[in-house]
Amino acid sequence: MVSKSSPPSAAPAPSLLRRIVDFDTAISLRLYTLTHPILPYYVLKTLEISGDGFLFFPLVLSLLLYPLAFSDSKNSNIFLINLLLGGILDLIVIGPLKHLIRRPRPVYNKNMFLSFAVDHWSFPSGHSSRVSMIATLFYLSSDFIRDVLIQLQYDLIVDYLMHIVIGWAATTSCSRVLLGRHFVFDVIAGVLLGILEGLFVFRIFNYVTLTAFFI
Repeated sequence: MVSKSSPPSAAPAPSLLRRIVDFDTAISLRLYTLTHPILPYYVLKTLEISGDGFLFFPLVLSLLLYPLAFSDSKNSNIFLINLLLGGILDLIVIGPLKHLIRRPRPVYNKNMFLSFAVDHWSFPSGHSSRVSMIATLFYLSSDFIRDVLIQLQYDLIVDYLMHIVIGWAATTSCSRVLLGRHFVFDVIAGVLLGILEGLFVFRIFNYVTLTAFFI
C-alpha cells in the first residue's frame, strides 16, 4: 500500500521587521547605483570628512581654548560648550546603539577607515546624528550667532548662515547613502536622534551651563 505523502509546507512569511529591512536595503542600493556614476567621489568624501568627529572635536576645543574667538566670550563659550557636550552625548548614544543592534554596513561600502570597533555597524548613522545635532544647536542659538556675526561685521552672511548650516547637515546626511556607507533608515534614525540630542543639550545642559557661569 502506497502512503500518500503530505504536500510540502509553505515557507513562513517574512516578519514585518524583515520586510522593512529588505525594503531599506533595496532602496538604498537603488539610490547608490543611480548616483554612483554621476556624483564625484571627492565631493562625497569631503562631506564625510566635514562631519567626522576627528574634525569636530579638535575644532570645538581649539575655539574654546582661543580666548579671542568671539568678542562676547561668555556667550560664545556657552555655545561652544553646548556643541562639545552635544558631541559627547552623541558618542554616548550612538556607540551603544550600534553595538546593540549590530546591523552590517552595505556590502558595497568601500574605502572606509574604521576608527572604532562599533564603526563596523551601520545603524544608526553617526555622521547624520552629529551634523543634525550641530544644525539644531545652531538653529536654537540663531539669535546669539546673529549678534556675533553683526559684531564681527559679517553682515552679508547673517541671513544665509542658517540655510548654509542646515543645507550642509542635510547634504552630508544624504551623502552617507550615496557614498555607500549607510542604508536610508540608518540616516533617518541618525537625523532624528541628532535633533533630539540638540534639543536635550540646549534645554537641559544649557540651563546647567548658564547656572555655572552666572553663580
